[in-house]
Amino acid sequence: MRALLDRTLADVRAAAAMPVHVELFSVADLISEVDVSASLEAQARNCKLTVVSVDPRLAVDADRALLISAVGNLLSNAFKFTVPHSEVSLHAYGVADRVRIDVEDHCGGLPPGIADSIFVPFTQGSADKSGLGLGLSIARRVVEANQGTLSVRDQPGSGCVFTIELPRCAMAA
Repeated sequence: MRALLDRTLADVRAAAAMPVHVELFSVADLISEVDVSASLEAQARNCKLTVVSVDPRLAVDADRALLISAVGNLLSNAFKFTVPHSEVSLHAYGVADRVRIDVEDHCGGLPPGIADSIFVPFTQGSADKSGLGLGLSIARRVVEANQGTLSVRDQPGSGCVFTIELPRCAMAA
């Protein structure tokens, strides 16, 4: 419940364009924190959550609460749209001077032509209209406020991979 409230407050902060509170932190710690609440949601949605282990030295200099909100939004969407009893995976890793956080689902893929518009506020690209269509636009704004990007890669017939990419830092040994 605490994680849900924290994520909601972070969403409100992002929507209100409040300043980011930048701090250096381990991406492994962030993923571990997100894993706790996401595991409960996965179970409630009849999905399996797989979280790949993260190098504890991998770090970012960003607003932790806002990034937890963004990753949480991506995972919530993945659980909502993935086929029941399938897998959603969360994987964070370094590539050169960037950190990537991937959320992969098994939703069957995106409808043709929608990948470009799913980040627009109030856009809903599926038959499930239970949300407001704001989660992805808020997540993108949060990531961009932290000098990053949020993109989607469609895997037709299988699912989607949403990728957060941020500048990479290193934690002290």
